[in-house]
Amino acid sequence: MGEGVMDANRAVFASAITLFLFWLLLSGSLAWDVLLIGALASALIARLMPASLSPLTEFRATPGGVIAAVTFLFVFLWELVKANLRLARIVLTPSLPIAPGFVKVRTKLTSRMGRLLLANAITLTPGTLTVELDGEWLFIHWVTAQADDVEAATAAIVTGFEKHLEAMYG
Repeated sequence: MGEGVMDANRAVFASAITLFLFWLLLSGSLAWDVLLIGALASALIARLMPASLSPLTEFRATPGGVIAAVTFLFVFLWELVKANLRLARIVLTPSLPIAPGFVKVRTKLTSRMGRLLLANAITLTPGTLTVELDGEWLFIHWVTAQADDVEAATAAIVTGFEKHLEAMYG
């Protein structure tokens, strides 16, 4: 078997495992028939859609990658709490001190999954919304645009997530 075929099979397997884990979370049952249906459905979907992205597809399964994944989760949760508090303060302030705007930021991430997770982490953080992902560029709507130049906006929005995603995906 060629290396390309092995990589494709590994991607299909990673997608099937990811889908099956979601099936387990959503079904909430460990009954054998539920597990069997979940396994078959996951395998079928992964085989029919091999080009889809799974969080495990490009993941660096090294000790550093695993540590970065756990750290990323905590960093994301902390940023989520901070952003919620900032946005709550803005909403509760009678003058509604917002300065909405679009900013362009650059990522140094090279993997598709790393960029996708970065865009989603930014979108899931209240006050920011990733509008477009185009190669190394992300276009973000920011409720309180604090900077309009690329370097300052990148430092404010992207850098905290990026270093962990880089260790996880490259």
